[in-house]
Amino acid sequence: MKYSINLLLNSKLLWSVASAWVLAQGLKVITSFLKEKKLKLHRFIEPGGMPSSHAAMVIALLTGVGIKEGVPSTLFIVTLIFSMAIIYEAIGVRRAVGEQAEVLNQIINKLPGAKKIKLQNKEGRKYLKEILGHSPLEVLVGSIIGLVMALIWLR
Repeated sequence: MKYSINLLLNSKLLWSVASAWVLAQGLKVITSFLKEKKLKLHRFIEPGGMPSSHAAMVIALLTGVGIKEGVPSTLFIVTLIFSMAIIYEAIGVRRAVGEQAEVLNQIINKLPGAKKIKLQNKEGRKYLKEILGHSPLEVLVGSIIGLVMALIWLR
């Protein structure tokens, strides 16, 4: 068991993926601050926004597997398919859900009995989360972060 934990903790592949996530999430706090002029530390653990930490993680993993196992390997192909599914979901499904949440929030805001809706917080209203998915640019920036982190850790 101890050997397994040491093996994990010494895995450059794992550290490349983890550092890609930390960097991407940290940049979300910074980009949010630059955009809204308000420090929102909770953005560090939230999905959506610039850059995509999902893309950063899967591209770091894909690049790392490519470096360690080789591009023609079965593991690389599986990781490629997994990465494509994650990125498709981030750009497509979760982005669409975020756009729908934005419309629903606007509708809820205009309802006369909106305060009776069971989506309430201490201010009296809780809105559906709108920042869930990613634009292609957010995915591209996240992908670059993942690629760079894998190259730093595994070269």
